[in-house]
Amino acid sequence: MPDKRVLFVAPATTVTAHFPRLKELGYDVGQAESLRGALADVEKARPQVIFSKARLPGYKVESLLGASAEAMGAFPPVVVFADKGSADEARKLLELGAKDYWLEPVPWEKIEALLPKTREEPQAASRPAAAPAPRKQPKPGADIIGKHPSMLRVLALAKQVAPSKATVLISGESGTGKEKFARFLHEHSDRAGNPFIAVNCAALPEHLLESELFGHEKGAFTGAISRKLGKFELAQGGTILLDEISEMDVGLQAKLLRVLQEGEVDRVGGTETVSVDARVLATTNRNLEEYVEEGRFRQDLYFRLNVIPLRLPPLSERGEDVLLLARFFVDTFQKAYGLPRLEFSEEARSWMLDYEWPGNVRELQNLMERAVLLAGKGPIQTSHFLLDPDSWEVPEEFGEAGGSCACETGADEPGPESMQLPEEVERLDEMEKLMILRSLDKTSGNRTQAAETLGISVRTLRNKLNEYRKQGIDIP
Repeated sequence: MPDKRVLFVAPATTVTAHFPRLKELGYDVGQAESLRGALADVEKARPQVIFSKARLPGYKVESLLGASAEAMGAFPPVVVFADKGSADEARKLLELGAKDYWLEPVPWEKIEALLPKTREEPQAASRPAAAPAPRKQPKPGADIIGKHPSMLRVLALAKQVAPSKATVLISGESGTGKEKFARFLHEHSDRAGNPFIAVNCAALPEHLLESELFGHEKGAFTGAISRKLGKFELAQGGTILLDEISEMDVGLQAKLLRVLQEGEVDRVGGTETVSVDARVLATTNRNLEEYVEEGRFRQDLYFRLNVIPLRLPPLSERGEDVLLLARFFVDTFQKAYGLPRLEFSEEARSWMLDYEWPGNVRELQNLMERAVLLAGKGPIQTSHFLLDPDSWEVPEEFGEAGGSCACETGADEPGPESMQLPEEVERLDEMEKLMILRSLDKTSGNRTQAAETLGISVRTLRNKLNEYRKQGIDIP
């Protein structure tokens, strides 16, 4: 049994992109889509942390948290993520015992920050205040992609201030890469060897956010069964990112201001002041100056955060950076799904340059993943962006005579060469099935090689193949 293992309770297509990095770090990865599968993995493989989607067909994470409570401490911590979360749901799940609550899409940085530590590492609670670690070379993934003058100006400023301890306020529209820039600042600082901790200020109500930031003592409130270190303490010697700082309650803003000025925190329910040394970065997609005028944000806190302002331009103003980013995302996804390199048609390139990109880089990333899954052998056409799902034409390989379809009466179960997807919308489970069967075909039935190509464990692959056999599919 591996010493380091994590379990994802989520559709494989939403999490497999993280598997290669986890394996590079020496982690064994499990994946399940039901309570039964999750509990079986916990019993047999004993993962050290579980990342679970809040809702799946036939599954609610509350059931998993209930099993965790019944285990009385002999259960791995559960981190919950949701595509459309709410403060009420966050409060409910955290009170039921969830370790954290995130909104999708979940970036790699958040997963990496919560990965279980090796047994040789001391617990955070027993570590003394950390001095800045020796500077190390930034990770390749921390580099920013872009050559447009507006990005180069921001990047030059970021490089210049990165080594300092100055607070930085990163502003920009949703999806412009604010957290990516925060990671860049951390990786290019003298604190790169210490933790990078991100906190979503919009995901939690005030009393839970205060506990999350500053920690709490045992018995401080209902459900506080033990002492919990806050994010500021966990970021000791490193960097803490306050994501969407504009959504923080005004009352909590006053307490945050004290931390920034004095370098001290008071745990909820505690009597002792704790010294902290963490560089503070903040992001916002709002106009904080207007918030200050409206009384929704403290002016003194705004000035304290806005020591170095970084304003990220929207993707629509970055010219041919769109094509550079599109190339990067396509290469990333084709490797994750084990597909050959894909090129863009001139039509697709022109469309991407003309499109306004209201969702910015995040929208581009999602569109490129969709195109990679739909383009086959390529090249990528505008139709592969699936701008109008009703206009999607089923490829010949899925629509040959004799192929099966859920709408055909009396049709046989599909084989790998004749599977046909529904005409209205491309189903993810069917696309996943197609990818698995194609990988088996390319590896001549070698399960280990196919699993490595797909970025999943052999156990997960075998479970999927057993499901397909039950559906009547002949598995080589």
